[in-house]
Amino acid sequence: MFRKVLIANRGEIAVRVVRTLREMEIATVAVFSDADRTSLHVRMADEAEWVGPSPSTESYLRIDRILDAARKHRADAIHPGYGFLSENPDFAAACEDAGIVFIGPSAESIRRMGSKTAARHMALAAGVPVVPGAQDALGSVEEARAFGARHGYPLLLKAVAGGGGKGMRRVDADSELESAFRDAASEAERAFRNPDLYVEKLIERPRHIEIQILGDRHGNMIHFGERECSIQRRHQKVMEECPSPLVAVRPGMREAMGEAAIRVARSAGYYNAGTVEFLVDAAGDFHFLEMNTRLQVEHPITELVTGHDLVRLQVEVAAGEKLRLRQEDIAWRGSAIECRIYAEDPYNNFFPSPGRITRLTRPLGPGVRIDGCVYDGWTVPIDYDPLLAKLAVWSGTRASAIARTLRALREYDVAGIRTNITFFRQILEDEQFRQGSLHTRFVDEFLDRRKPFAPPPELESIAALVAAFHDNGRAAPTETGPARRSRWLEIGRDGMLR
Repeated sequence: MFRKVLIANRGEIAVRVVRTLREMEIATVAVFSDADRTSLHVRMADEAEWVGPSPSTESYLRIDRILDAARKHRADAIHPGYGFLSENPDFAAACEDAGIVFIGPSAESIRRMGSKTAARHMALAAGVPVVPGAQDALGSVEEARAFGARHGYPLLLKAVAGGGGKGMRRVDADSELESAFRDAASEAERAFRNPDLYVEKLIERPRHIEIQILGDRHGNMIHFGERECSIQRRHQKVMEECPSPLVAVRPGMREAMGEAAIRVARSAGYYNAGTVEFLVDAAGDFHFLEMNTRLQVEHPITELVTGHDLVRLQVEVAAGEKLRLRQEDIAWRGSAIECRIYAEDPYNNFFPSPGRITRLTRPLGPGVRIDGCVYDGWTVPIDYDPLLAKLAVWSGTRASAIARTLRALREYDVAGIRTNITFFRQILEDEQFRQGSLHTRFVDEFLDRRKPFAPPPELESIAALVAAFHDNGRAAPTETGPARRSRWLEIGRDGMLR
């Protein structure tokens, strides 16, 4: 087993990995940029190393500086978390060349699955259905137009090296194709340094369901079931649950999707943790979408339902151990929901809301887990993704998990910045969500059918209101009873005036 592991990441995932490594009695090394000098992951690790200025291109994405830090602190292995270098085959290869274990798949597997078109070829060769689309990168907009003429609109242009919704454009008519192609290619070039696109037939209002897999270097591989990831904004997940409300009521669907995911992973010579993603159409048929060759943001809900620590398993198989679990050892108990708590303003198109946290109260109680990276007084930087924490809640049934998540969200109090906590409460109270009628357009349709949101007042405004009421009370001391009480406003823990 490893003596010391460097975590090539920041924020909540770095904190989460530190905690498991601490339980395994493995020393930890954090890396940090200028913006993260006082971050929680730096405070929690046994050792820490500065790797550059705040921009990620000059710090967390610098392979040379990450490896220099690992050598300096004599780390045996590197855990990449997710994002940054986690799916960079050059980084995995550089670790191997440096004699440092990369806690993840091989560079070759990452390279194979990192190309969406190559991954589609492997899925087809493995007998797994894929979304109808081009099998290779488009050479020109005319090739996309020819595909549209054969298959009809709407279409979806997607970056070959894409992820996170970047380099993706919906096209509803031939007249939109040229500008969509130009915009998607430009965005893909900026995000991935690769402008190549391919095209798919758009499945309207699909469900996004993924399968968690894990394999060792000895040929053993199992799956941990599915996660429903259909609650998205701008093609990015914001809320997930396990099990999927659809899969839970369809006998044999979990087994079929799990077996398909394993076939895809084996075709790439895969080992360690990974996730195979599928789109499910209105008929309930699933289609391979892509594979994420890393640990997923939403892995905590799988851990809550199956009872297994995926990071510990990652570390064990990376150290060369055989997978200690068989497929029959994996069981699913209860239901779990994860809300990604962001520093963003839901009332202003989810615009990021960096700044200083002036008050922080986290929910506690049975079945509540928070993977977080912030503390009272910390300043949320503008340089990175504004994820503050992941609230993951478990209970015996989906209905009770919803109720428990609502309770936890009501107790969650963050002041000084905007967050999406109230937005999640509104989603969980929505009747269509409670019925499990989910699809990837759910958030857009939810926003359309809701009344316009009224943002919570600033704390300064609340203070002014309270002061005004005090003044009114002193000016009219004879006013009592209901008339007096009607002047007071109830202020909830979420900052909303009631």
